[in-house]
Amino acid sequence: MEKFSQFRDKGSGISPFMPTTTPASTVASAMHAFIFLFRLPFFVSYLTLYFLFLHHLPLPVVARKLLLWGIMGIPGIWWVDLQLDGVKRGALSQQPASRVPHARSVVAANFTSPLDALYLAAVFDPVFTVSYPGTRKVRRVGLLRAVSMALSRTQQFATPPPDPAELTDLRTLLDRYPGRVIAVFPECGTTNGKGILPLSQSLLTTPADVAIFPVSLRYTPPDVTTPVPGPAAWVAFFWKLLSRPTHCIRVRIAEGMYNTSQATNFVSQGLSSSSSASGRLAPAAAGWEEDATADERRVLDRVAEALARLGRAKRVGLTLQDKKAFVQAWGKRRR
Repeated sequence: MEKFSQFRDKGSGISPFMPTTTPASTVASAMHAFIFLFRLPFFVSYLTLYFLFLHHLPLPVVARKLLLWGIMGIPGIWWVDLQLDGVKRGALSQQPASRVPHARSVVAANFTSPLDALYLAAVFDPVFTVSYPGTRKVRRVGLLRAVSMALSRTQQFATPPPDPAELTDLRTLLDRYPGRVIAVFPECGTTNGKGILPLSQSLLTTPADVAIFPVSLRYTPPDVTTPVPGPAAWVAFFWKLLSRPTHCIRVRIAEGMYNTSQATNFVSQGLSSSSSASGRLAPAAAGWEEDATADERRVLDRVAEALARLGRAKRVGLTLQDKKAFVQAWGKRRR
């Protein structure tokens, strides 16, 4: 749409915030409506049972993962195309355990859909975090919050971050959960998968000996991505998720990368005393972009380049501030 051209990346012309639609004929729409109505009660019942009851039981990790695959199975996510970067098809079983995300490692995933967190939970059982563009600190969240974040305006545009007392960093989480994977969505907000937003500096708090695995997730059909959050997005997402016969997730995992930057400012420190009582972080304590050293920028560039290459996307210069303006303009388009 011409009036949204200002929200295209100037270098590539990509619009990472534009919702993706899949045209359907009248007959196909009728079939989709039937599938949606058939699946909806099963999906809602299963989802409610899991998050209100089963999720809180001390179940074995394997059992929990199977239950999560059940959530994805109802809407027809039958096939996951998994590939390791640089590894030929058919040779996955021959790779060492260190080639994929493992205990005491970090997953840096692109952020396009509520399904991102659900898939990562069903495969890696990670500790989820929320990153913010204004600080190297992260907030640990549960699976339900990680899923809902993809459709929540409040969470995606929550700058400054919540109460500083609730914030931590990746180094602390890795020490606290040595047997777990830590999941990070460094773009901080969702896109349609066509572009990679500038990454949060939260990844720079990863210790030098911990592997960071860029993970790209893409979907077919691609309209289950949720670049525009909000109440209406929930309805549209469930319709697209439950009305399609099947969905495919294309997963690409890059080789582990390491934080080779020499600077350690703010990595193991608490929040600076320059933070205000309201929780707003001063630039010197928040790790704004200008505070990153050249070595640190190279680390973030390597992760961003890997995500773009794996997802066949482009890196864009648009930020969450641009997305906030886009969402406001998108909401006014029919008024």
